[in-house]
Amino acid sequence: HTRHQTCDRKQLISRGSVCVCVCVCVKQRFSFLIIIDFESTCWREKSSCVEFPAVLLNVSNGEVESEFHSYVQPQEHPVLSAFCTELTGITQGQVESAPPLHICLSRFTRWLQSLQQERGVVFETDSTGPAPSGHPCAFVTWSDWDLGVCLLYECKRKQLSFPEALKSWIDLRVTYRLFYNRKPKGLRGALLDLGIQFTGREHSGLVDARNTALLAWRMVFDGCLLTVTNMCLCLSGAGEVQTSACKRLR
Repeated sequence: HTRHQTCDRKQLISRGSVCVCVCVCVKQRFSFLIIIDFESTCWREKSSCVEFPAVLLNVSNGEVESEFHSYVQPQEHPVLSAFCTELTGITQGQVESAPPLHICLSRFTRWLQSLQQERGVVFETDSTGPAPSGHPCAFVTWSDWDLGVCLLYECKRKQLSFPEALKSWIDLRVTYRLFYNRKPKGLRGALLDLGIQFTGREHSGLVDARNTALLAWRMVFDGCLLTVTNMCLCLSGAGEVQTSACKRLR
């Protein structure tokens, strides 16, 4: 297998409000990235996912080629706070008519399977070994909260199996700080630092995921090599997450 390589000549970036000419010669490990950005209830205890978006980004051209989106019905605290609705734009009616987390995860898994079958996407579990055959794909989040806290602990509380494919990911916030040698002021600030306008309603999960995809693609074309930064170690039995721990790889 030959790792995906971005073009070794100058290319024009034109996505949203970005239009710059860059020269790229970095071999990327991943052909695709799936960007996730959950929204959750805003209660201090037993916070639950209420929006589950995922965006498939083609690393070679910056195109979003597929999306998964579902609202999620919270069951431990079924009534959203006024603060949560104001922050995210998610209404009580949207979550009441949405599936609970275990059904959402099942639908998400079927979406991943369709990507494997139709596009040859491969999810790797060993970030240190050679890239797998097919089109390697990694998950991307803005911080560790989405997978390392929100989903992990909700699965643990509800005795749900944590999806195998989601046990490793790229923390784009950490990667951004290391690559550009500056601390971003949130996702919007990271985009603005690169001359990119945030598009849409902030704290809408799907909107945030699309903007994070735009940022990831810009970083690729600036010469940033995206690698897995975190892994979650879950020992499961009979569908239950018994123990869990996440570690940062860099």
